[in-house]
Amino acid sequence: MNTHFIAIGGAAMHNLALALHEKGYQVTGSDDAIFEPSKSRLERKGLLPVEMGWFPEKITSKIDAIILGMHAKADNPELLKAKELGLKIYSYPEFLYEQSKNKTRVVIGGSHGKTTITSMILHVMHFHDIEVDYMVGAQLEGFDTMVHLTEKNDFIVLEGDEYLSSPIDLRPKFHLYQPNIALLSGIAWDHINVFPTFENYVDQFKIFTNQITNGGILVYNEEDATVKQVAEEAQNPIRKIAYQTPDYVVENGITLLTTPEGPMPIEVFGAHNLSNLAGAKWICQCMGVDEAEFYEAIATFKGASKRLEKIAESKDKVAYKDFAHSPSKVAATTKAVKNQYPDRKLIACLELHTYSSLNATFLKEYQGALDQADIAVVFYSPDAVKIKKLEAVSYDQIANSFNREDLIIYTNPVEFKDFLFSQNFTNTALLLMSSGNYGGLNFDEVKGLID
Repeated sequence: MNTHFIAIGGAAMHNLALALHEKGYQVTGSDDAIFEPSKSRLERKGLLPVEMGWFPEKITSKIDAIILGMHAKADNPELLKAKELGLKIYSYPEFLYEQSKNKTRVVIGGSHGKTTITSMILHVMHFHDIEVDYMVGAQLEGFDTMVHLTEKNDFIVLEGDEYLSSPIDLRPKFHLYQPNIALLSGIAWDHINVFPTFENYVDQFKIFTNQITNGGILVYNEEDATVKQVAEEAQNPIRKIAYQTPDYVVENGITLLTTPEGPMPIEVFGAHNLSNLAGAKWICQCMGVDEAEFYEAIATFKGASKRLEKIAESKDKVAYKDFAHSPSKVAATTKAVKNQYPDRKLIACLELHTYSSLNATFLKEYQGALDQADIAVVFYSPDAVKIKKLEAVSYDQIANSFNREDLIIYTNPVEFKDFLFSQNFTNTALLLMSSGNYGGLNFDEVKGLID
């Protein structure tokens, strides 16, 4: 099959391109800019475009499928040429469905935790040498790519993102997968540039659950009131399995999970991650892995990249990097680190980087999110606000939103770095939460503060 990717350099897109290349497809692609690690990974497989830009002359009737990335615009010259030729144009999730419509589709949905839960499931499968297809939103230890597709595997595990599918398909991605087995981890308003009200956002999850195939299974977090309501209101003929945070204790910085065989030390920590683990256990059981086999495997799970990822540790110092940016994730992550290291000073640094987090109306959702930190810092770039064409947010708006009098706020990357590097990290846990890099912070230099 001859496939062409418009905007091949994206994190998800380039991984799909690599997976199809591995499957034996003919793969070409274009983009106007490609950064690391996508660039090197595409180059190693001979898939990196020779030059950057859009070239409609590349689009011919010999192409069987166009795969359109979110980075492309609706007036992209290659897309217009593909339409003119009447070629089949897929969004990323549409194409994944085409590749998996004869498989058992396991889709992990929720505002938070879906990458971690998907990663836990794949870790367990990998541990027990069970081959499955997959798509996950982070690079995992022991896996070459974030997407893996075969003809032979019976199951495919998909991370179900609620963001839009493509510039010409404004449906949430997870509406296209039609799961046989689904999970809902939590619902907390996000992506407000697309879903302007909480009710509108919740509706997307109702549509998702209603698309579970007849006779399918919904595993859901009953501790989340909105998830519980969505699950209980679902009318389709499916089996519903509720889960909740399992019992655990923290002793000397080690989390011990309560199991039928007694307390078991695990690498991940925090109530939200233990909840994720409970959901992953049920999904694995639905896929044929029993409880004892799950516990054996999950004991060695260290977490997904950038999800409470330990980047440095010494005798009385530790530093974590986390992708958290939405209010619920920030609150859960900050609380988890404080509970894990209750006797250490916690310095929590949050970068406001996404459309939602930089929106003046949405900022009030962050009230109390950093309350567990001993020192709370917020960094944001006024330039990022301009680039995203949002209304300017002020120092006072941020200070009032978090409702914390001692909140430290920086807008200058150099000043933020100077603050960070001037701290005494003795008996300290450092938590860096961002989907960005604080205006160019070198995390290797940060490691030097802890080592």
